[in-house]
Amino acid sequence: MNLFAEIKESFHEGSALTRLIYINLAVFLLFGLVRVLFFLGGNGDTFQEWVLAWFALPANFSMLISRPWTLLTYMFLHFEFLHILFNLLWLYWMGQIFLGYFDQGKLITIYLLGGITGGIFYVAGYNSFPVFSEIVADSRLLGASASVIAIVTALAMYVPNHTIHLMFIGPVKMKYIAVFSVLLYVIGISSTNAGGNLAHLGGAFWGVIYILQLRRGIDPGKGINRLLSGLKKAFAPKPKVTISYRKPVDDIEYNRMKNRDKTLMNEILEKISKSGYDSLSKEEKEILFRMGKE
Repeated sequence: MNLFAEIKESFHEGSALTRLIYINLAVFLLFGLVRVLFFLGGNGDTFQEWVLAWFALPANFSMLISRPWTLLTYMFLHFEFLHILFNLLWLYWMGQIFLGYFDQGKLITIYLLGGITGGIFYVAGYNSFPVFSEIVADSRLLGASASVIAIVTALAMYVPNHTIHLMFIGPVKMKYIAVFSVLLYVIGISSTNAGGNLAHLGGAFWGVIYILQLRRGIDPGKGINRLLSGLKKAFAPKPKVTISYRKPVDDIEYNRMKNRDKTLMNEILEKISKSGYDSLSKEEKEILFRMGKE
């Protein structure tokens, strides 16, 4: 099996977490390779600007209205290696823990809706606070961070005392990780990555709301799971139907076959009477079983 076939099989047979990671990696590699080609042709910056314009989330509300799909595509888009590395590492670690408590459909739901909520916080913040008025027209958002922090805060709400071991720190409860992260995002609003921190706060907010709704018996992602299941069925390959034909036999041939089977059956029964059932070969046992069903 070649590498492409193995990846394809892993994607189809893997968990929802595996698929999310693969999609993020595939988008990163695809745009990265194409950008190299444009760079060699002297148009690397032009290509990146085109990708940002059509797939990153614009802060400008009027531009968002003309490109609404960016509210979804931005959360799968990364340009820098360290950016996607840290996001996918956190997604893998937190996703593994999440799947220990919830099903795969809920992981996809919280990833998508956490990213969308983060995007809404980003756009709303940039269009509400005067400090962003001069940069709102040219600002873009990309990355899976809001989706990942939604998973973190959901876990902190559902299992606040779940403990993980952080390198150089040791055991830390999930509730402290979530609180510390949110505080950093609030402080970070005054940094150069104000938009990213607004989106992180939106993702964190959705993680809290999601668990509160589940506690009330409401699954906010029920519709999304139904939609994704329908799309999966629609695009699933149709099973191949194999039709076999049996050649009809005439009366003479039929009687010959019946007599042969009768003779074989008598020989097997005689062998059983003399030596017992265990003395039969595998083929004889199969014949006995088959004839017993006729």
